[in-house]
This record gives sequence, structure tokens and C-alpha cells, in this order.
Amino acid sequence: MRENGIRVERSKKYKVTTDSNHAFNIAPNLLNRDFHASAPNQKWAGDISYVWTREGWLYLAVILDLHSRRVIGWAVSNRMKRDLAIRALKMAIALRQPPQGCIHHTDRGSQYCSHDYQKILRQHGFHVSMSGKGNCYDNSAVETFLKTIKAELIWRRSWQTRREAEVAIFKYINGFYNPRRRHSALGWKSPVAF
Repeated sequence: MRENGIRVERSKKYKVTTDSNHAFNIAPNLLNRDFHASAPNQKWAGDISYVWTREGWLYLAVILDLHSRRVIGWAVSNRMKRDLAIRALKMAIALRQPPQGCIHHTDRGSQYCSHDYQKILRQHGFHVSMSGKGNCYDNSAVETFLKTIKAELIWRRSWQTRREAEVAIFKYINGFYNPRRRHSALGWKSPVAF
């Protein structure tokens, strides 16, 4: 690592993003840690993370297609409410037009269990899947993406404004991660090949 000028990036601030202490229904874990999909739109996974800026927290919701590891939906907000997750989901649906039966996997957060979010999933014929309580390994494909964007972008600088971070996230996802970044899960190919 030293010879190649690579250094470890340490995390900065920590913020809890999963509120699983709610009265909404919980779906079974249909994905069961099988993150392989033989074709697009068979399995999607989503999660929410955060970025510290001098203006305060910026929350990032993403949806990945597990076949290609592409980010197919994403949204940011200064509040971690269900509309953040819904906007990411609506972007993914508009982009992909998924067939009935696509598995949609998330954690048990209140945003994903909300009636509004679940209604959209039902309308589009998704099979709903949720991680076990407090088990990040059940959604490790998305957790890996979130760790990657933090290590390769977020933790590398201080963000003055939420807008500055949002623009950088847009450029990272659309200019690097989706079209060019290679993934071990894809045999070191980029998502464009899928």
C-alpha cells in the first residue's frame, strides 16, 4: 500500500440510520444472503447512510441491482424520512421498469416498513424481503457500496454544504461507480458490462 500511495481512510462521525423500533409489519428475509442474480431486475437491495457537512447531516438512500451492482436509484435529503427512501425507489422503478416478482431487500427501518413505501412495492409486484434484526450481513451488498463511497469519496475531504456533497455524490455514482468502477463480485468487471 505504501509503495502505491494507498492509505487507510478512517471513519469520522457515526449516525444511527435504522429505526427498527416501530409498529409496522416486518417482511421475511427472502434474500437469505444470496446476493447473486443471473439477470437484471431479479434482486434489488437498498439502504440509507449519511454524510457529515458543516451545515449538518446529509442522508443518502440507494437502491442497487444485485446482478450488476449498479446504483439504479438514489436520493439525498437533510432529513431521514420515508420520502427519502421513496424517491430512491421511484427513480429505480422509472429507470428499470422491473417485472413482477423482483425481490426488493432492505433492513427493517421505519422508512422501508412504512405504509407508503410498502404500497409502492405492492403496486409494482415486488416480493418484499428484510434483513434480520440488527444484522448488517443480511444486506452486505449495499453496506459494501456505502463503505466504498465513503472510503473513495466522502471521508477524503470536509464538506462545507449539503449541496456540495450532493453534487460530488452525483458525479461519483454517474461518472465513476456505475460506468467504470470494477467489482470483485463481478469478476473485476465494471457494471457497464452487465
